[in-house]
Amino acid sequence: MKTTRTMLASTLIAAAAAMACIGAHAATLRVANQGDATSMDPHSLNESFQLSFTGNIYEALTARDKNLKLVPGLATGWSQPSPTVWRFALRKGVAFHDGAPLTADDVVFSLRRAAGEGSDMRSYTASIKDVRKVDDHTVDVETNAPFPILPNLMAQIYILNKAWCEQNKATTPVDRRKGIENAASFRTNGTGPYRLKERQPTTRTVLVRNPAYWGAVEGNVDEVVFTPIGSDATRVAALLSGEIDLMEPVPLQDVDRLKANANVRVMQGPELRTIFLGMDQKRDELLSSNVKGKNPLKDVRVRRAIYQAIDIETIRNVVMRGAATPTGLLVAPGIRGFVPELNKRLPYDPAAAKALLAEAGYPGGFELGMNCPNDRYVNDAEICQAVAANLARVGIKANLQVESKATYFPKLMRRDVGFYMLGWAPGTYDSHNPLNGLMSTPGDKGVGNFNIGSYSNARVDELTRLVQSETDQAKRNALIAEAFKVHQDEVGHIPLHQQALAWGMKKNIELVQLADNYMPFRWITVK
Repeated sequence: MKTTRTMLASTLIAAAAAMACIGAHAATLRVANQGDATSMDPHSLNESFQLSFTGNIYEALTARDKNLKLVPGLATGWSQPSPTVWRFALRKGVAFHDGAPLTADDVVFSLRRAAGEGSDMRSYTASIKDVRKVDDHTVDVETNAPFPILPNLMAQIYILNKAWCEQNKATTPVDRRKGIENAASFRTNGTGPYRLKERQPTTRTVLVRNPAYWGAVEGNVDEVVFTPIGSDATRVAALLSGEIDLMEPVPLQDVDRLKANANVRVMQGPELRTIFLGMDQKRDELLSSNVKGKNPLKDVRVRRAIYQAIDIETIRNVVMRGAATPTGLLVAPGIRGFVPELNKRLPYDPAAAKALLAEAGYPGGFELGMNCPNDRYVNDAEICQAVAANLARVGIKANLQVESKATYFPKLMRRDVGFYMLGWAPGTYDSHNPLNGLMSTPGDKGVGNFNIGSYSNARVDELTRLVQSETDQAKRNALIAEAFKVHQDEVGHIPLHQQALAWGMKKNIELVQLADNYMPFRWITVK
């Protein structure tokens, strides 16, 4: 049997040979986004761009291929010794960037870290009862009840090196709510195809190829220089001038302009993310409101009035320039459990909205705060401005506060908001994900982790638990549909739309655009 050292040496030799073959074609890729990854800690924020970027450095037990099909990652396979236990066989010969071999100890540590205090990945671990080492390359994950989609969840929980975290005092995740940083914020030690070379938050992050990577790298990018460029005009100018090679998102107003340029191209496609509005339904007094001693948003008539005051067609046609699909659900077509017959919005009806407000005791409307990011979604600030203008027409004054996601997400996670905008793409591609993360009553183990407004319905909670353990797909779909209907009738959230992806790039860039908006650099080629 080969020793670990011998196996690692063989891996390095193979990797060096592979690098030599493509050496003449190795390239630097210059990428820009409207916002930055807020941390290099993969458990600190459950946000698509954050997980996409750190997913080039870290890996999970399972993964997704170019068709978003679940495939082996750091685990070569999985089985069920019992209905509540999933057994994962770890890939042998995998090394972290510092050369340490991947073992079961790292997996047990990482899953427990992701479930711990300060982690924003707890909604993925809420179903887990225990994690146990069977041997150096086998791990058992026990769930509280049968959980058929557990391998899907595992694709979102990245694995760190236990010894490195202990040595660098990073055994607990960076807590974005409290602004507490540790070594994992700025340094990394993953198993992925790229290593962190330089990290200057909000300015510049550089990744370089991992020569000892265990897997295949189909592209030729050996260095990635990432630059956050918040200004749409500046980002577009950088692409047109050749300062950057790839950018996302393309501002909607610039799509046709870039398409007409001979040196660049725009890649567009559907996205699984749903943009929606959330409302505080727990506090007795609403934050930033002129209604004292009372929270108007706890009244379903008020929530319905806000919904019916929103002119979604104008938002689609004017703000989003047609690049959005209005929705009545918090999941998109393509997510398992999607219910087409429920995908209908309440009608836009300002008169009905005013009547509902009067019936609820607010004939003159009221005032409330509205929180939105300006660097996460396409035209996010403009969407919020349009919603605020719509509400003003029915007597609700929304005092809009727009800010970078670097400060916006900590505020959300502390639940220091009353009325807010958020986007959600189920990382499992299954309806259980939003049921558990967005619609369930917030609990102490990650359930309802992103149910910021604390919507609560006992039947939805019960249905979510049943969905989690049901293996008959027809029965499961019926449970999902019932939960969505209850949530919809109570206006637990206000869905807006799914928006289209738009990436801009130089003509010599070849890549794969995924509907979850992840960008694996190992699949990119610079010709």
